[in-house]
Amino acid sequence: MADGGHYYNDRGDFKVTREVRRTDILVDGEHDDRTAPFRNRKGRGSHKGRSFDRSRRDRQRGSHAGGFGGPGPRSRLEDTDGDVTMSDSPQDSSSQNRFNPYGRNFRKRDVRFDRDRQPGKGGGGGGRGGFCFRGDRGGLKARSGWYKVTIPHGRKYDKKWLVTALQNICSVPYTPVQYHVDHHRVHFYVDDSAAANALHKCSHKITDSDGYKVEVHVNPSAPPAFLQSDLKPEHLEHLKQCMAKRFDGSQQALDLNNIRTDPDLVSQNIEVILNRKTNMESVIKIIEENIPELTCLNLSNNRIHKLDELAELVSKVPNLKTLNLSHNELKTDRELDKVKGLKLSELWLIRNPLCDLFKDQAAYISAVRQRFPRLLKLDGHDLPPPIGFDVETPTTIPPCKGSCFGSDEIKALILRFLQQYYSIYDSGDRQPLLDAYHDGASLSLTTPYSTQNPSRSSLGEYYKDSRNLKRIKDSTMRFRLLKHTRLNVVAFLNELPKTQHDIASFTIDVNTYTTTLLSFTVSGVFKEVVVDGKSRESTMAFSRVFITVPAGNSGLCIVNDQLFIRMATTEEIRRAFVAPAPTPSSSPVPTLTAPQQEMLTAFSLKSGMNLEWSQKCLQDNEWDFNRAAQIFTQLKTEGKIPDVAFIK
Repeated sequence: MADGGHYYNDRGDFKVTREVRRTDILVDGEHDDRTAPFRNRKGRGSHKGRSFDRSRRDRQRGSHAGGFGGPGPRSRLEDTDGDVTMSDSPQDSSSQNRFNPYGRNFRKRDVRFDRDRQPGKGGGGGGRGGFCFRGDRGGLKARSGWYKVTIPHGRKYDKKWLVTALQNICSVPYTPVQYHVDHHRVHFYVDDSAAANALHKCSHKITDSDGYKVEVHVNPSAPPAFLQSDLKPEHLEHLKQCMAKRFDGSQQALDLNNIRTDPDLVSQNIEVILNRKTNMESVIKIIEENIPELTCLNLSNNRIHKLDELAELVSKVPNLKTLNLSHNELKTDRELDKVKGLKLSELWLIRNPLCDLFKDQAAYISAVRQRFPRLLKLDGHDLPPPIGFDVETPTTIPPCKGSCFGSDEIKALILRFLQQYYSIYDSGDRQPLLDAYHDGASLSLTTPYSTQNPSRSSLGEYYKDSRNLKRIKDSTMRFRLLKHTRLNVVAFLNELPKTQHDIASFTIDVNTYTTTLLSFTVSGVFKEVVVDGKSRESTMAFSRVFITVPAGNSGLCIVNDQLFIRMATTEEIRRAFVAPAPTPSSSPVPTLTAPQQEMLTAFSLKSGMNLEWSQKCLQDNEWDFNRAAQIFTQLKTEGKIPDVAFIK
């Protein structure tokens, strides 16, 4: 039952709905219940002075006053603009401190509602927050005009790839503002409600290279901090003068200890807070433009809790040897990773929360020295000389080598086997593979271990049969997932998706070779082909261990087959299927003119390639023998011609 701004609930309690815009102003017509717990209590008389002050103090702290004026259990969660239940009978006032199962459920809903309306949490309640959430009817609405976009696990994505992928499917053009990484999440801001709603609809529409859908969370937000805290040009000039006063040219040292309280800045009403992104960037820019040869920098007592902006010191102040970050608010040693490119000899971290995370001094020193191996002094204490190699010249990781066979005889045997095996495997009917397996053969399939939902991955088709021992703990299930006998093995292979393997991507390594056994590993990429109009169009990588025994005349018979499948990396996808291998056929050479047939035979003899690949090379070069020979020599030198091209 409603009565203006008041109503009665179904239990007969009188409710007052109020919205507090400012705690020090009582709007005309609104009910002020700050002293309600005292006002209605029976037999206590009037309450003056201290009782009222106490209630007001609790209110200013954001507490919800209980029946005795103290903070109630909701004080940390409840906003000041929620609904307040009041009794219209003075005898019932004491029930505010009594367990009420009905009121408890209602209050729980209030807590959730109020939490959503807190400033910065995506809602809007009072005047300070500046946000509101309209639900499905109006989409996202922010009174500030700004929205914060969050990508869980976004750290693993390249920024250019992620932004481009979102822009490609977002129906409204947008510009990401202040793109940054926080732990494993990526955040950026947009200032357009249409773009915010369009980005919200992009969630689970992008598939990453691991086959997982990219989540996109969008919430109304306060404007980015840098918009609220930019230093004005005249302020920058005062800051520059202040830094000049604090610079010691003889030592190339700059002391910015507690710069926020510097008298010269305070007298000009300039607030320089170095835990603000733009303020720190301004300081670093002044250093870069005026004292790039700086060797010692003191940033102590500045409430710094992140070192993102200091990462620029690595390139802009390359001679920095001493850095003082003591008496700040660094909470984890992972922050040091952002500046580990500095070649520091002295570092101060004392009186930061991170110092309390280590069990002893040795663990603390070890963690710091992992980032700064040349460090000689930590928190004013000398460290033992570092042990290591002082390599100034950049070193590169040697390129990955190709296949390893051991002998030309084994090479020919394996390549011939793989060409026959995968021509059948990719043909659509894998039943003929029965001839490749021993009667007692075994096969197992494994996919990477993941805590994410496998159904959202392109590997979901393989996940149900995966025998990953990290996931499967039950011995009975482990045994059941092994495929025994060649009939069961081939029947299982027939159930797997139809594929096309990139033979040119194969890398082969011989593990064991005796007169009675040959074990080798083949790795490469493949894609699933379209069947009944359905295809995920995703490239996958595989690694397969075949254990074989001799069979027939120069043949192999598989006794054990271990297949591992994962999503291909970005580089593997880029290089996959660039030059499709010729389709195997019983008559590899189509009808050619006599000169072409003669040229093909000569090129095959000179290059060592079989007729199929020789013809392809000549056709790609318009039957120009000399140019084809030149291209062949170049590609062979670069190791880009697959071994299968030389099987005759």
